[in-house]
Amino acid sequence: MSINADFKQRVVIDTRRVSWQPSPVEGVDRVPLDRIGEEVARASSIVRYAPGSSFTPHLHGAGEEILVLDGTFSDEHGDYPAGTYLRNPPDSSHSPRSENGCTLFVKLRQFHPRDTATVRVDTTTANWYPGLVRGLAVMPLHEFEGVGTALVRWAPNTVFNPHVHPGGEEIFVLEGVFHDEHGSYSAGSWIRSPRYSKHAPFTKEEGALIYVKTGHLDYPLS
Repeated sequence: MSINADFKQRVVIDTRRVSWQPSPVEGVDRVPLDRIGEEVARASSIVRYAPGSSFTPHLHGAGEEILVLDGTFSDEHGDYPAGTYLRNPPDSSHSPRSENGCTLFVKLRQFHPRDTATVRVDTTTANWYPGLVRGLAVMPLHEFEGVGTALVRWAPNTVFNPHVHPGGEEIFVLEGVFHDEHGSYSAGSWIRSPRYSKHAPFTKEEGALIYVKTGHLDYPLS
């Protein structure tokens, strides 16, 4: 299966306007963003667990990255409320479930083989740091060999410098409205920009909170 598998192309998806698709397990549905492969795949998705649902115990051969968007996600290792950022390294395994339901942003099989750290960040309490321009605050989530993941909070009416992303950029808008010269992106928007793409981002009166990953499109895509 191939969904948005040409990583030389820019992709924009409003995930709140796309239909949910069933997973192989009842009670777990998905919105595919990009995918290379069948059920074991390099994939980015929005995943929704109905209350009381669980997924089959499984191994993550090339890692799993999760941001809990709402509700509480659980496995045998703990409970992770909204705002939790998780990294389950290559060859880790778990039995995920949700007692009261939850929605997740999930990336599968996108780790460097040497990136073996298990990461748990409560983004509701972690520290923010000043960004490169006034009005920006950054919460680093993970960094490994040029691949960076962070939350970035944009105050209203903030303008960032035009810049290039040599290793590509991926954005998921969590709150507010994010803008650049290519368009406007409300909460729930997912944007994947290819290597050496450039833009001049800004916010208006709403401000924005975004998840950002950069540098990862330099790695093999399968």
